[in-house]
Amino acid sequence: MRSFLMYSTDGCHLCDVAEQLLIGCLDSEKHQVDVIDIAYDDHLLEKYGETIPVLLDEISQEALYWPFDQEQLVRFVNKAL
Repeated sequence: MRSFLMYSTDGCHLCDVAEQLLIGCLDSEKHQVDVIDIAYDDHLLEKYGETIPVLLDEISQEALYWPFDQEQLVRFVNKAL
């Protein structure tokens, strides 16, 4: 199973859009996504505060920054395989 982190925060409409893209693109049997709310971590807030949503591949540490569309998301996830 491939694991990703999505850096997000409550009330972020772009994060909601990205989450819907993830739901539509990822296979729950092959992919796991943990959503991390950056509001509770000063380091993450400083690092990602102006760029969320961000999807991070936990193995390669490569990140996909917003804005991204379904095609870019699929390429990113498939690259991680």
